[in-house]
Amino acid sequence: MPVIEGHRTSAARIAIVVARWNELVTARLLEGALGELRRNGIEQERVTIVSCPGSFELPLVVKALAEQKRYDAIIALGCVIRGETPHFDYVASQAASGIMQAMLASGIPCAFGVLTTDTLDQALDRAGGKAGNKGAEAAAVALEMAHLLSTLRA
Repeated sequence: MPVIEGHRTSAARIAIVVARWNELVTARLLEGALGELRRNGIEQERVTIVSCPGSFELPLVVKALAEQKRYDAIIALGCVIRGETPHFDYVASQAASGIMQAMLASGIPCAFGVLTTDTLDQALDRAGGKAGNKGAEAAAVALEMAHLLSTLRA
């Protein structure tokens, strides 16, 4: 029985959308993503970085980039930290839903690198601390999905 798998590719064109809100965390996620792309042979010229205000705005920017059909994958990076109001639930939910909708509508893989944590310490742990770097993990997913979709469409 055939098994089709994606592999990390060095030929991909990648867009990274990074939220500035909680920049202490998102800057580290971006560093992790760029490091992972470099480790996989992605040349700097093949990467476009777009900054947006916050995680709630990520889906619109991801959608606009996906509609251009210039990228093999898009990485969305953000950080939503729970506060004392339900605001966290709305932002986290809509960011995830909107990024998924952009991916399904465009057919362009969109890696979800948006942290949703209870505390700043938890976020920092996931942005290069003891829990690794979720930005690097999102970049690895983007590269694998770019290759997988390319294989399935060939």
